[in-house]
Amino acid sequence: MRNYEMIFIVRPDVADDDVQKLITQMEGVVTSAGGKVDKVEKMGRRRLAYRVEKQREGFYVLFHVQGTGDTVKEFERRLKVTDAVIKHLTVCTDEILQRAAKFKALRTKQEAKRRRSKPAPASAPAPAPAPAAPPAPAENAQA
Repeated sequence: MRNYEMIFIVRPDVADDDVQKLITQMEGVVTSAGGKVDKVEKMGRRRLAYRVEKQREGFYVLFHVQGTGDTVKEFERRLKVTDAVIKHLTVCTDEILQRAAKFKALRTKQEAKRRRSKPAPASAPAPAPAPAAPPAPAENAQA
């Protein structure tokens, strides 16, 4: 199974209850198609970069899903026929996650190499003591 990020934008005039129903419906689509929903993020109402179907705002929902190509096709098909959804996008994140893991391993290896090659700081010589101040002049005591 592959990892996917699926984001869709719901019209802003749709009630919160209807958005929640849509989310549970889409979770059911993924599980019935043999996939697994890792995480669902309701990103909230945001301003769009440009008008989409005469809308300036939208409610963003992000799904992190494990599944096959058939799972993605069914998910996208359902989004296309849902009137409340104005835009959607699916991205396969397998290569991105592998590349990130590779760079992370490389960075840790380089850090370990730097730590080994850096010599331990030798004890620095103690600074020379400051010169003593001249004694204060003694006051003449009158008897």
